[in-house]
Amino acid sequence: MKNHAQGSPARRARPKMLSCGTLVISTTGKLLLCHATGTGYWDIPKGLRDPGESSLEAAMRELREETGLVFDSEMFEEIGCFDYRPDKQLHLFRVHAPAELDSLGHLICTSHFTHHVTGVSTPEMDGFCWASRQEISRLCWPRMAQRLLALDW
Repeated sequence: MKNHAQGSPARRARPKMLSCGTLVISTTGKLLLCHATGTGYWDIPKGLRDPGESSLEAAMRELREETGLVFDSEMFEEIGCFDYRPDKQLHLFRVHAPAELDSLGHLICTSHFTHHVTGVSTPEMDGFCWASRQEISRLCWPRMAQRLLALDW
């Protein structure tokens, strides 16, 4: 008797989504984090790459949408592409922020989602802070904290 499983074509793996983000480093060596609205966690500015967009373009767009920050592309240093979740990779860049960015009061998130309860357009990020390496595990989602702490920044 033939085993049908042996003759069946292999399942095609779905291509992994690619999220692109930026580690913005202060003059004191701290990392810029954004508070994810409606959660208890902080994150780096990042998001999915749009069709036709390069990883750097996506990282720059996400940084602009989630913080209002715009830097020349020459300031972005590629860190690398990492497995992040079974269905997602994370392509990261680093920017060393100028001294005038030590204050974060002017940052604003212009990227919104529709709140699942109120139906109101709500900013993805609702706060900003500089975090030391020692604070990352307490502030970030465990998977993000693990990735960030494995990097040299």
